[in-house]
Amino acid sequence: MTVQNDATTVSEPVTGVTLTDGAAAKVKTLLEQEGRTDLALRIAVQPGGCSGLRYQLFFDDRQLDGDDVLTHDGFNLVVDRMSVPYLGGATIDFVDTIEKQGFTIDNPNATGSCACGDSFS
Repeated sequence: MTVQNDATTVSEPVTGVTLTDGAAAKVKTLLEQEGRTDLALRIAVQPGGCSGLRYQLFFDDRQLDGDDVLTHDGFNLVVDRMSVPYLGGATIDFVDTIEKQGFTIDNPNATGSCACGDSFS
């Protein structure tokens, strides 16, 4: 499913995770720099951080049983089945400003987060 809003087009897999155009473009650039076409962007939720849970975004060449996979503009976005309930409705973006650079996750399921923004509950 593709959703168009005022500024950005986002793609939404079964999990309800959306990836903005800016985030997708950055992923494609990073994959081109790696020179590998077999890697997927994996998004996971793991125990840890000051608020109890933390996000992990990394490139992975594995596909696990139960993964939710979205093919997005030449690469796969993968969420493991344990992380799916925590990420439904989340939007992943990439920001590049003078103050901050990196992937951001806007997650409506998070009831709280730490000051550094690295973990949530």
